[in-house]
Amino acid sequence: MSGLPALFLLFDGAMKLFKPPFVVEATVKLGYPESTIVGIGVVLLVSTVLYLVPRTAILGAVLLTGYLGGAVATHVRVEAGLFDIVFPVFFGALLWGGLWLRDRRLQELLPLRAGETT
Repeated sequence: MSGLPALFLLFDGAMKLFKPPFVVEATVKLGYPESTIVGIGVVLLVSTVLYLVPRTAILGAVLLTGYLGGAVATHVRVEAGLFDIVFPVFFGALLWGGLWLRDRRLQELLPLRAGETT
């Protein structure tokens, strides 16, 4: 569950470092200057790597949640279609779901069922 969104985000971050024309065009169309693309890519790559390392996975998930929230806000601001707005939310849910499945601490913090008192 964590693998697919993490691979996509690593690929997206790498594309921002190499800045092919379609990435530059899409970023500028969303209202960001070309000079910000590499920085955005670095933030995305660092956050995703933190997510993939078990010891820092929760920090990575929090950072990626902020990143994806920015993507939602950007698409809302430019009045993008519903798919473009919901896609980052779906990815965030996959990231947190995958992390919940692989991290016992998170399962204890957020149990699937309502907690039973003892």
